[in-house]
Amino acid sequence: MSEAPAFWWKKPDWRALALSPLSALYGAVARRRLLHAVPPEMPAPVLCIGNFTVGGAGKTPTAIALAKAAQALGLTPGIVSRGYGGAFSGVHRVDPSNDTATLTGDEPLLLARHAPVAVSVDRAAAARLLISEGCDFLIMDDGFQSARLYIDYALLVVDTTRGIGNGRVIPAGPLRAPLADQLRKADALLKIGAGNAAAEVFQQAAKIGKPAYTARLGPSSTARISGRRFLAFAGIGNPDKFFASLGEMGGVPALTRSFSDHHPYTQDEIGELMQTAAAGDLELVTTAKDHVRLVTAPGTPQRFLDKLRVIDIELVFDQSDITGRIIEAARERYHQRIKG
Repeated sequence: MSEAPAFWWKKPDWRALALSPLSALYGAVARRRLLHAVPPEMPAPVLCIGNFTVGGAGKTPTAIALAKAAQALGLTPGIVSRGYGGAFSGVHRVDPSNDTATLTGDEPLLLARHAPVAVSVDRAAAARLLISEGCDFLIMDDGFQSARLYIDYALLVVDTTRGIGNGRVIPAGPLRAPLADQLRKADALLKIGAGNAAAEVFQQAAKIGKPAYTARLGPSSTARISGRRFLAFAGIGNPDKFFASLGEMGGVPALTRSFSDHHPYTQDEIGELMQTAAAGDLELVTTAKDHVRLVTAPGTPQRFLDKLRVIDIELVFDQSDITGRIIEAARERYHQRIKG
């Protein structure tokens, strides 16, 4: 996905106003699909991890946390992914030991370290593959607005430091569909972070009885980070959040480089990063999502990978029983569905 325009994340201006007619058309189509489509049902519970807007909000760590929670409950979860950034055109079970981000996309490779993952534009086909291989609980990473797969329970993730931007629908803003329609179809919201950029969203959700849970993203380890000076780079939905997290961990992001989400690094870019870091006596650091693209890309210099620090992020819920409650709610919805 290309980088979102900066004006999407500011108060609506003349650009948002000029694009309003196109947004109205896009929103009408998205509303019809979201509210009236009849997607295929699966013989297993489907928990969707989505978000209101384009770009990163924390869906991947949320999917990993819920996959681990499902395993702790004795289930065999499988993760359905669209495989953004990948080139595979059919249905593919991700092999984290041999696949590349170019083939499957970077997020599926990260997810596959924790649970079986199938990628396909046809999410229903990916779900059937996972079920055929013994998965009894499906987590759909993204796809809330696509209506390609019946959802038993939809958890929408919100980055509270970024919110929903200017609140307008694509192309005038970052919303994937009108906010009211998305809230109507959601089952619960997950607040990630300590900001208040999405306060109005949670107020609207509360008015219609949608629960909101809270969690935070934190590093799985702070070793070799605190007190060190870095050239930090990231090609994710919100690089600034990564740079801020680095500072919160005690690292010093002396220089930063931002790239578009799922960015495939070129040899020239890698060379520039190495030279700039060396000139400033800085260490290189990036995200796990960027690292999986780099380490599986042909031609990435080993000396670059050897020097690269990687920050692996995990999701921590404020209440430890929330993941179990979400999973059980999805299973209950499924049992209600199959009973008719």
